[in-house]
Amino acid sequence: MITAPTPAAIARAAALLRAGELVGLPTETVYGLGADALNPAAVKKIYAAKGRPADHPLIVHLPDASHLPRWAETVPDSAAALARAFWPGPLTLILRRAATVPDLITGGQDTVALRVPAHPAALDLLHAFGSGIAAPSANRFGRISPTTAAHVEEELGAAVALILDGGPCAVGIESTIVDLSRGAVEILRPGAVTASDLARVITPASLAPASPLQTETGRPPAHAPPRVPGALPAHYAPRTPLRLANAAQITQAAAAHDGQRIAVLARSPAPAHGGGPLIWHAAPDDPAAYAQALYAALRALDAAGARLILVETPPPDEAWRAIANRLERAAAGSGADDET
Repeated sequence: MITAPTPAAIARAAALLRAGELVGLPTETVYGLGADALNPAAVKKIYAAKGRPADHPLIVHLPDASHLPRWAETVPDSAAALARAFWPGPLTLILRRAATVPDLITGGQDTVALRVPAHPAALDLLHAFGSGIAAPSANRFGRISPTTAAHVEEELGAAVALILDGGPCAVGIESTIVDLSRGAVEILRPGAVTASDLARVITPASLAPASPLQTETGRPPAHAPPRVPGALPAHYAPRTPLRLANAAQITQAAAAHDGQRIAVLARSPAPAHGGGPLIWHAAPDDPAAYAQALYAALRALDAAGARLILVETPPPDEAWRAIANRLERAAAGSGADDET
């Protein structure tokens, strides 16, 4: 059932969470599939509904940063600084877990993923519930993340007791994940908060000696990073095979489609000879607007009956890094069955 996030609906959603049910909730990134993070039976329902591997950890959403000590063994100064700078917002912090955090949340690891979302309905629900809500993306595991309430209903249907409709997600891709559990500061999943954004808050003096700010490709060699959501090679994927291509390759494919439907997501304009079996979806040139529209565009192209989705390769700039990350994983996972 989809409902507007009125005070009555928020109260009902909080009651359902206390009763061990699943609730679809909007965030600024993507829609989440929420359960009481301290209720293992409820968390198991998340894994069952999504078809998610049991060792794949979940992000716990908090009402505000004051809840951090209830979930983390320690809160380093760097974590407190990042929380002040970016919460509520699309940043997830990986910290050493408190002893009371269930293994189901962490995938059996000694770390926990925490964030405070920047969506009024999510914050209203979190404050009404009064504790952490485990909320991975509300879709089948490995598939395209949902950015509207209708996407959640299409994906998960009756598995969700209630879906709060907070409108289209403003950011549109998942949060940046930053690991602070091993002394360094390392990006494990890129997102709207970039390495440059982090560097403006985490100064060299606030980092451990010889532990500079890391990027997702520069992890310290001594210790493997914790497993985090969205880091598998194949993820965010449509059922239709998806390939990345430059503008020239897309134009060539459009001219040689052999009568078969090809779907295209490109920032460049459609060729003059386009049409017929060619489905052209114009993408924004601005990275923030592109990210906000990405998953809805991929869902529409996946439903178009094409034999192939071609996506124009994004620019190499830092602002496009998170988008490139999602598209590369979508290409790796596309065309597979639901269980990935």
